Amino acid sequence: MLDLVIKGGRVVTPAGVGEWDIWVQGERIVALAMPEASAPETRKTLDATGKIVVPGGIEAHAHIGFPHIPNTWFAENAGPEEQSRAAIWGGTTTIVDFATAATPEQSDVVRAVQDHMANFQGQTYTDYSAHCNYRGAVTPEGMAGIKDLISDGFPSFKLFILSPPLRQEDIPVRGQAPQTPVRPGPMIDMGRVSEVMEQLAKHGGVAAIHAEDDEIVRYNYEMARERGLWDFHNIPRIRSKLSEDISVRRVIRVAEHAGAAMYIVHTSAKEGVDAIAEARKRGLPVYGETILLYCSFTSENYKESGGPIYHTYPSQKYEEDRLRLWDGLLNGDLAFVATDSIATTYEGKTAGKTVADAQGGNIGIEIRMGVTYTEGVVKQGMSLERYAEITSTNAAKLLGFYPRKGAIAAGSDADITIIDPSVKKRLSMDDLHLKDYNPWVGWEVAGWPTTVVLRGKVMLEDGRFLGNTADGKLIPRKIDPSVLTGPAF
Repeated sequence: MLDLVIKGGRVVTPAGVGEWDIWVQGERIVALAMPEASAPETRKTLDATGKIVVPGGIEAHAHIGFPHIPNTWFAENAGPEEQSRAAIWGGTTTIVDFATAATPEQSDVVRAVQDHMANFQGQTYTDYSAHCNYRGAVTPEGMAGIKDLISDGFPSFKLFILSPPLRQEDIPVRGQAPQTPVRPGPMIDMGRVSEVMEQLAKHGGVAAIHAEDDEIVRYNYEMARERGLWDFHNIPRIRSKLSEDISVRRVIRVAEHAGAAMYIVHTSAKEGVDAIAEARKRGLPVYGETILLYCSFTSENYKESGGPIYHTYPSQKYEEDRLRLWDGLLNGDLAFVATDSIATTYEGKTAGKTVADAQGGNIGIEIRMGVTYTEGVVKQGMSLERYAEITSTNAAKLLGFYPRKGAIAAGSDADITIIDPSVKKRLSMDDLHLKDYNPWVGWEVAGWPTTVVLRGKVMLEDGRFLGNTADGKLIPRKIDPSVLTGPAF
């Protein structure tokens, strides 16, 4: 007996798009059958006639809030229950957080990551994992733990290669010696970046790089103070296109020397996309993530009332950058679209008024699948296969979930999102389920997730939420070697 059959829809699979019935037993897909095939007795059937059936979305860049874990900005950032619930409403079935693994004080990296992941247990509607965050002057013991983390199912490592935003008091006055900022920062120096990458190349991991050039950004903060450019809307002058260009190219060279695979998180500028594309043409295992916020808005939106809602780091850029990001998603220069999810209130998000205290992250985890469908497929003619790749499949491959996740195929988890292309509406907060604002309120959408299945369990069905916080599971990951040795997708 089958537990679930999904019939009548246009199904996006690794072999293309077709009108197959999906047979599910337990947590897995057991077959894709022609519509005329006689299914065994079935406990539940979902009719997807006239709808599009894609792999459950994978959010590769989420910052989940926990009250006991300090956060530079967001004491009120939504936790796993709130964010994963919104993710399911939006068609996303797996989220990837960030776990601080190694710092100058912390070298028991496996224990640190396991302790972090324990916070999700029984609190999460989606499946989940986390990138291992290596911060600051990591010790040799911390470096030695990379092999163990990868063996434990955590093969992706987040590296910041710049300092945190500078306050006015951190910036040297002309004629005075620079002062070291009093705040501890996440920056990891290039020597340690090289060592991490060598370990990743040896043991089968991938580096996720926040790429901004520290010296350029620090200088731009200094000049902003001198020139009276401290208001928030000037932040693109500081977190600049030049900074991204130089930093991306620099870290690609380090990865090339180490023989490591890497990807740039939240690529924001045309220059960043171009650098990634050039590396890929040379056969390097270099990939790019961008953020839907950057694909939807520009720095001009910063000048609006409530402009900080359009911000995440590095910063919004310009219209030419927004268009190049879409071009990269369409033509393969970029691998996938994420959100940099942080879910605070409107009051919290707009509290920062200057280039020093602008708050990062955005509240896009619920709208990512629906808005990307409208903007990519409906408006720009993106194929359904490519849509599935940038919202699920490529993240699954790069981060080591595939083929368990990211595919509608026999043997894969039955993580399935059904999109109804007949849904046409102007988004309002009444449609959404996370906090009290969303930058995409007022946008017209044509197509929206209406039914979501997680490992065979129907979590959302035609507007009825059926999930439980005990449904989410920690998913161990292992990256296919082909992804680590060249641009595999």
